[in-house]
Amino acid sequence: MTLVKDSVPATRAARSAATPRTRRPGRRRENLAGYLFMSPWIAGFLLLTAGPMIASLYFAFTDYNLFTTPKWVGFDNFTKMFDDPRWQKSVEVTAKYVVIGTPLKLLLALGVALLLAQSRRGQAFYRAAFYAPSLIGASVSVGFVWRSLFSDGAVVDRTQTFLGFHVGGWVGNADWVLYCLVALTVWQFGAPMVIFLAGLKQVPRALYEAAEMDGAGPFRKFWNITLPMISPVLFFNVLLETIHSFQIFGSAYVVSNTYCGPADATLVYTCYLYQQGFKNSQMGFASAMAWMLLLAVALVTAVLFWSQKKWVHYEEDAR
Repeated sequence: MTLVKDSVPATRAARSAATPRTRRPGRRRENLAGYLFMSPWIAGFLLLTAGPMIASLYFAFTDYNLFTTPKWVGFDNFTKMFDDPRWQKSVEVTAKYVVIGTPLKLLLALGVALLLAQSRRGQAFYRAAFYAPSLIGASVSVGFVWRSLFSDGAVVDRTQTFLGFHVGGWVGNADWVLYCLVALTVWQFGAPMVIFLAGLKQVPRALYEAAEMDGAGPFRKFWNITLPMISPVLFFNVLLETIHSFQIFGSAYVVSNTYCGPADATLVYTCYLYQQGFKNSQMGFASAMAWMLLLAVALVTAVLFWSQKKWVHYEEDAR
């Protein structure tokens, strides 16, 4: 019996010692195959994302015009940036666009999602119809169509004249052209609408039934049940759409006919960055602007994540 007991640990030790040796070649082949399949993504990340980011960080501290050797200037591009009135104008225009366009887009998306969450005939058609602008809204052709709709004597101009508002075309009016861009981004509310709709489907019906038994009306049910239950979805949409609004470029560039006017009324941040980098060949200054935009978006994201503790309710918090 003693010999048998002594032989069992020895046998297990021998197996444990032999197992890694027999499995190691197989694991190496699996790892090699995994890295092989990941190699296109790794190459794309290094060459198209990480590499340009590192290069732009270096160019941000240089005087570089795409045709000569970069010259190290330290923080001169950043100090020059804060003294540039057009840079300040681009920050103002972008902030105004984000503050006005993002809430309106989310409010419309949530309102339509509340309507589509109810069972009705043709529901699938309405969902597809409201989502379609999100698929085509970012195209250049839609920007040209939007500019023609809001030009002098176009449909919008004739409609508001018929209603008694003599504003003229929004595209040529420095006071109204930014609202033309806001209307375009609000029109593309389909993507957040679908996310809101998915969140509304997860709210238990028993909560509404209990609230109705207590005499709660539609507003109280929405404020006390719907909003708290979909607050994680709301936070996700606010974060996503805010970041997306900071990156506006195509619609502003096309609607303003490539000059971001009139009177710099549509000079959003990325449009001025493009002008400095590719029209004025000030790539060092443009790189500094790009990193300032990254820091601004990171700061806004951090503030949103900090604020979610006060108004976002997760299921884990209720346990």
